[in-house]
Amino acid sequence: MSSAAVRDELLCSICLSTYTDPAMLRCGHNFCRVCIHRVLDTQEESGVYSCPECREKSQERPALMRCLALCNIMENFLITTPTQAEAEIFCTYCVYFPVPAAKSCLHCEASLCEKHLRVHSKSAEHILCEPSTNLEDRKCSVHKKILEYYCTEDAACICVTCSLAGEHRGHRVEMLDEASEKKKKKLRNVLQKLTTRREETEERVRSLEESRRKSQEKASGEAERVTALCRDIRRRLDDLEKRVLSEIFRQEKEESLSLSAPMKKLEIQKDELSRKIRHMEELCNMTDPLIVLQEPDTGDLCDPEDTVEHDGGDGDTGGHDKLLHDVDGPDVAVISDTLHTLCDIITDIRRGIYVEGPADILLDVNTAGNNIHISDDLKTATRTQQNQKRPETAERFQYNQVMSRRGFSSGRHYWDVEGSRFGWWRVGMCYPSIDRRGQQSCIAYNNKSWCLRRYWFDNQYSVIHDSKEILLPRQISSDRFRICLDYKAGRLSFYELCDPIRHLYTFTATFTEPLHAVLWVDKPIFEPTGMINSLRICS
Repeated sequence: MSSAAVRDELLCSICLSTYTDPAMLRCGHNFCRVCIHRVLDTQEESGVYSCPECREKSQERPALMRCLALCNIMENFLITTPTQAEAEIFCTYCVYFPVPAAKSCLHCEASLCEKHLRVHSKSAEHILCEPSTNLEDRKCSVHKKILEYYCTEDAACICVTCSLAGEHRGHRVEMLDEASEKKKKKLRNVLQKLTTRREETEERVRSLEESRRKSQEKASGEAERVTALCRDIRRRLDDLEKRVLSEIFRQEKEESLSLSAPMKKLEIQKDELSRKIRHMEELCNMTDPLIVLQEPDTGDLCDPEDTVEHDGGDGDTGGHDKLLHDVDGPDVAVISDTLHTLCDIITDIRRGIYVEGPADILLDVNTAGNNIHISDDLKTATRTQQNQKRPETAERFQYNQVMSRRGFSSGRHYWDVEGSRFGWWRVGMCYPSIDRRGQQSCIAYNNKSWCLRRYWFDNQYSVIHDSKEILLPRQISSDRFRICLDYKAGRLSFYELCDPIRHLYTFTATFTEPLHAVLWVDKPIFEPTGMINSLRICS
């Protein structure tokens, strides 16, 4: 392949110039890195990226890859390929047809082909160099002699006369080849540094592209999560709306049925009264006194006893008025229950959006009482009859409870715990300054701890703080619970992990120390055979 053909293959189709720092798309086409970046930037607004060559499309901005083979070819091509002007240097003496020159003579200021080069003078003053058209540039402009030396003080190429009698006399000079090699050595050092910097820059570009890709993936994932969350909210709200509307229509139907019978009875009474009114009007309009007097006593027509049928039998119209005015609207308990359900949904959403992932809770054996066993993974506390014979220290609890290693002094966190179905236990959080001895060291029987307690004998649950106990009215069927902490807001909440999750109780306080998880397990007074009383922190 000719040099021109190779050059055509190394042209960027965007700028139509030789590749500069070529970059390759996934489809295999190469472009100048700056050129393809500009094209991709213009396509960014549309959200669809395509290759300028084959039009292959993608929804994501394509990553640019560096083709090392093409970069090496470009570097070698730019170094070894002569320019168009250099390629067309011909022998000065071949006047009948052009013959490419092999060398140029600086003394003769002529270019020679291989044939004329063989008969050319070999004297020292005839200096040969690579074919060039700018031979004048290689001679001193003052003395018209060949530039053979390099003045290091003036950084100029000079002839022999300049170095001996000219303005550069007495300066330090070097031969051109020697000075050239020194400069090449410096240039190679600079080239090495520039190459290293370029590689570092390319690595940073790749790192930034990877960061942008991860950012886009994270944004896409967040968008999907929010979409799913909103879809779930709409579904739950639709279900609540259907439930409330159904209850309203049911109550309206019951009210209608309960009013139908009294309304029918009143209609009959109304027709009877209308008939009596018409008869009395006829009597009042009669002119014959005989007929009027022969009519039975008019008192019978409006007998007070008739009111018994429509006033409740006691002459009081309160019963009738009650039918007219005591028609209740929808049961407010249904609306209230709906609002509580909606509150639970919102609480669940807030926890899903604002609370970080589950806290990694590990139990601190150094605080565990000697009648509870701590599992090897530091997640389970089990009541045991066998004394663990741990050394008595200032931080060890006297009673059957254990504290976590980690404490929380900021942020929002949650952790889940599973208790024995027939166990007697407490779970909650406490300050590290809680007493370790005496009755006041028991969880929630002081002002430094809060807990959820389960009674072993009647499946009753309560919450306790500072010896003040509140029984939970809800029936709890799950064995798993969630403890949520919003330290800054001063909220410690307990949830039952059922479907849907149910809020049990929230303590509010101004926390003044880090809060640690704390577990308490004990032996029931009447322990069923084979019963294991334990609490396990769920990962």
